[in-house]
Amino acid sequence: MKRALILINAFSRPQAALNQPIRLKEELNKLGVEVDIKPNSTDTAMILNDNIITFLHGYDFVIYLDKDKYTSSLIEKAGIRIFNSHEGIRICDDKMDTHIKLSGYGIKMPDTIAGLLCYNKDASIDDGISRVELVEKRLGYPCVIKENYGSLGTGVYCANNRNELLSYIKKIKCKAYLFQEMIVGSMGKDVRVIVIGGKAICAMQRNSTNDFRSNIELGGIAKPFELTQPFIEMSEKVAGILGLDYCGIDILYGDLGEPILCEVNSNAFFGAIERITGVNIAGKYAEYIFNKIYTV
Repeated sequence: MKRALILINAFSRPQAALNQPIRLKEELNKLGVEVDIKPNSTDTAMILNDNIITFLHGYDFVIYLDKDKYTSSLIEKAGIRIFNSHEGIRICDDKMDTHIKLSGYGIKMPDTIAGLLCYNKDASIDDGISRVELVEKRLGYPCVIKENYGSLGTGVYCANNRNELLSYIKKIKCKAYLFQEMIVGSMGKDVRVIVIGGKAICAMQRNSTNDFRSNIELGGIAKPFELTQPFIEMSEKVAGILGLDYCGIDILYGDLGEPILCEVNSNAFFGAIERITGVNIAGKYAEYIFNKIYTV
């Protein structure tokens, strides 16, 4: 009997998050794989007497639709194959780590400066004013401030001047964050590319007329995007460097229409892009996993 487990975040409520495991279960069932969907709060694995033990018995693999890096690490070290790998999930969950990992490979990205770590909620942001001055000198205004952990466009801000920049820093000073160059020509517009097994399979362009962020969850409107070679090459190269089985890659437009990497999402929702493009993403991902596990 072929069996699989899909683990989801225990606190997930958005329909987009719940659609993903249901669609993957449907497609894996078609291939003869029985699938359980469970929250990450279930018994998974632990360290006992210096050894990692797992309670996930009878499963051939786990599709890990969460960002809890500790659980993914425990499961993987216990010897269970997970999709994506723990390291891929960990790097993609931290936006600064993603850019650090991808640097040096010839991938065009916005100029990026790390935010300062602060452990004291009462600390004055004036103590870090030299970092603000560096941002102004190297990135200018408008600039982007991003919390390193976040999705669906949350925790992403635009500062048009020092007052706005300081206001955002004060708001998130005790979180991990970064500063980035604003790609002005791509404000409110980007491309989401889905990559499975190292191959770009489809894409959509997202547009917003009232926000510099183009996320559908924030009111953006999407349409199918015909992938060109530069977008394909960037997407597949990025997925390969990060070792991802599946991902959604967000790409901005440069001044000449060239691709500029924005973010990489290891567990990108695919409900909207399936509807918009007509591509059976869940089916393609299920087939890829099936062949990885069961085909010799």
